[in-house]
Amino acid sequence: MVEYEAYVMSLRAALGREIKVLKVYGDSSLVVYQLLGEWKTNDLKLVEYRNLMLELFKEFEEVTFTYFPREKNQMTKSLATLAAMFQASKRADVMPILMEVYKILEHYYILEEEVDGRPWYHDIFQYIKYETYPQRASEIEKRTIRRMVVGYILDGGILYKRDRDQVLLRFIDAREAKTIIEEVHSGICETHENGLSMARKIM
Repeated sequence: MVEYEAYVMSLRAALGREIKVLKVYGDSSLVVYQLLGEWKTNDLKLVEYRNLMLELFKEFEEVTFTYFPREKNQMTKSLATLAAMFQASKRADVMPILMEVYKILEHYYILEEEVDGRPWYHDIFQYIKYETYPQRASEIEKRTIRRMVVGYILDGGILYKRDRDQVLLRFIDAREAKTIIEEVHSGICETHENGLSMARKIM
């Protein structure tokens, strides 16, 4: 239903600009194919939205619909995330936005690569499992490690930390972090949520 509302708002915005020929690219197969008449729905709310849109179509000279898979609709995701990040009023001057295309996903840049092949929690893991310290570790660094390991649990080679709610938080390396973030952004968990909601989902 939320997607139908977005379509209605877009159609009204187009009419407000006196647009007569409209090409619609949608990433919701449900909405697109229902509007094309290829799929039917018995949901009364969706039927009402569809009927409203059909009435709006009459104001245009031509309207065409094309289904665009979500995994290829990266621009919409980017703009949706950007729109959720700030508020603008009619009186505010919004500066032009410069967009660049990178070869890898942007969130990969915030991950620290493990150039030595060891995860970032290697020293903690080694102390809990073998009670050993890093080479050339000072006495202050050793005390810091001993203090940090309180509440840590090693189970089957996997390191956990117990949080205040007694939930076990699993430690992951950069490779696993990339997989998780990629799945949330464009995999089976794909979503159009804002940045804060996505961060919570990843956590």
